[in-house]
Amino acid sequence: MPTNSSRRTFIGGACGVAVLGAASFAAARPAWASSAKHTEFSAEQALAQLKEGNARFVAAGSECFDELGERRLAIAGGQAPFAVIVACSDSRVPPELLFARGLGELFVIRDAGNTVDTVGLGSIQYAVEHLGVPLVVILGHRRCGAVQAAMAVVNDNATFPGSIGQMVEPIVPAVLKAKAEAGELQDNAVRENVRRTVSRLRGSTEPILREPLHSGHLQIVGAVYDLDDGRVDWFMET
Repeated sequence: MPTNSSRRTFIGGACGVAVLGAASFAAARPAWASSAKHTEFSAEQALAQLKEGNARFVAAGSECFDELGERRLAIAGGQAPFAVIVACSDSRVPPELLFARGLGELFVIRDAGNTVDTVGLGSIQYAVEHLGVPLVVILGHRRCGAVQAAMAVVNDNATFPGSIGQMVEPIVPAVLKAKAEAGELQDNAVRENVRRTVSRLRGSTEPILREPLHSGHLQIVGAVYDLDDGRVDWFMET
């Protein structure tokens, strides 16, 4: 298993930056990707790193910024992140902090409601194909404003100015399904929104995702972040 050689103080714990070596999945790569440096982490190891980092975040409740300049220079020539995080744009949900990760470790895609449009899908595919990332995480969070907006559309036929209405349209099916479930509607809708995106990506017919998924070199999982206690609930790992 790869080791983390550069560790920085994280209020009683280690705030690490992995030295990421060259590794790739078995699927064929285009010529422009052949010389890229990739993480040595498997999908399982990448997920373990995120879980360990979130545990440190919950325990410490702070972030570290030691040696950022040194790290910035070390990775300026190329990146080798070990996970893609598709997260909400909400200012309270910064993936690098809640997973206690450093510069160059996470490939983060953010939009309101953690949905995946064409740009998001292309970004995921780039990370998997070109950067060799073995893990994709769809990360929702409690009390998501985009989900609340989609609920207003479903429950009150609400409309929104500009492009906001179009932005929440992909979340509406999740709200409709959640309405048929027992429990709190918003929490159910947040989870269903994550679940739909994970299922869509896992069911991709495009070789760029399908082949590494089928070979076991890529995992796509779903989780929800709790704004109150800082914990990540990995409710859709398989």
